[in-house]
Amino acid sequence: MIRVSWWHRCSIRARLALLASAVMALLCSALAVFIVLVARQAAIDHRTEQLFALAVEMGIQARQQIPDLTQGSPVRAVQVFNPAGDMAAATPEMADKPPMTNLRPDPDAFASARTCDTQAFPGRCMIVLAYPFHRSDGVWQIDMAVPDVPWYVGPELLIPLAVGWLLLVAATAAGSYRIVGKTLEPVGVIAGNLAQITASDLDHRVPVPRYRDELRDLAETANRTLDRAQSAVEQQLRFASEASHDLRSPLTAIRIHIEEALMDPRQANWPQVANAVLESVERMQHLVCDLLQAARLDAGVTGRRERLDLTELVRRELDQRPARVYLRRRLAAGVIVEGDRLDLARLLNNLLDNAERHAESIITVLLTLEDGEAVLEVSDDGEGVPPEQREMIFQRFARLEASRVKDAGGTGLGLPIARQIAHAHNGTLTLEDSPRGARFAFRLPGYTTRNANHPQGKKVRRSQPH
Repeated sequence: MIRVSWWHRCSIRARLALLASAVMALLCSALAVFIVLVARQAAIDHRTEQLFALAVEMGIQARQQIPDLTQGSPVRAVQVFNPAGDMAAATPEMADKPPMTNLRPDPDAFASARTCDTQAFPGRCMIVLAYPFHRSDGVWQIDMAVPDVPWYVGPELLIPLAVGWLLLVAATAAGSYRIVGKTLEPVGVIAGNLAQITASDLDHRVPVPRYRDELRDLAETANRTLDRAQSAVEQQLRFASEASHDLRSPLTAIRIHIEEALMDPRQANWPQVANAVLESVERMQHLVCDLLQAARLDAGVTGRRERLDLTELVRRELDQRPARVYLRRRLAAGVIVEGDRLDLARLLNNLLDNAERHAESIITVLLTLEDGEAVLEVSDDGEGVPPEQREMIFQRFARLEASRVKDAGGTGLGLPIARQIAHAHNGTLTLEDSPRGARFAFRLPGYTTRNANHPQGKKVRRSQPH
């Protein structure tokens, strides 16, 4: 069992609000630390300046007479040393303690330092200042100390910072939660519309937001996906309907032949019945094979691709076909392509079957190489296809009137399957202009054996059909 953390159980709205609050908390904390450091240093400098001013004032008095510090002083920690280094005066709490500092500044300067846990101030941190002054018998020194500034400076700074920190983080959390909620409202509407869509009702579309942003792109992408899904479902329904209709015809014919023969078994011409049933079975077999091939191509199932000689493949397929119509061929030597041998043979035979149904006397097969493309053309001398119907013949089960008259047993899947095979090989299959009849052109990347290391191949002049 997979255990889901509380973070993943939260909504994206709550997670983004928490994340924004955490970032704001970090920023506020960094700003607060900076403010405290600056304020503390300013407070230390201020105390040092005050201490220096008191030392100067006391030094002026001490030039005339050493003050009596036992009666108290503005600074509680004061020690006065004579030129010999002996303590001459001190405040009561410093009288019996060692010197508070070892600082020995120049006679005309002063020195200050921050000390912690010294013998004079155990467990305490102090700001210590050493101030030398001149008397007739030499240079004396006044040492003064005041408590150091705490890290938080004081409650007058810490309390406003803490309150401001809490207010900013809370405002960020509330604002982020509200803004993200408003931003994600279209997502909820899109999800609600998508939940209403079923396989039998694909007409619904999600609303598109007004503003050009990622949510608008999401809505438009979802609508395009629904368009493709609806088109695919309609195509599958149409395919199933047409396939069931075409399968029903041979089955009905088989049943009629058998029922008529069984009405009078002794008078029935059973060889004739068997031939009629066999003809329907063959038609149904062809239709089932075409349907399976179309389903395989729709599913994207492709055979093993290999480097093969297209010239040899076309020549072998032409040699194996029964001579129903005169075949004229003109094949460029050594045309190499990458593809599935069985699929390419199926494409060629579908084009030849179509040409045989419409040709009057001759079929022409040309194989050339043009600018790195292998071009396989199959032409017939039949009636041809009107320009406005050239794309319709590549639709499944689409059969022109002339095709129904000449071959009532056709399935209407040969040319669509051929085009799908062409697309699966990164090629194209089109019906192009011709002086007479129909001319199908299949193009795919290819090269010659003479230039096998150069995918663009050798340019060969294209032959026109006669």
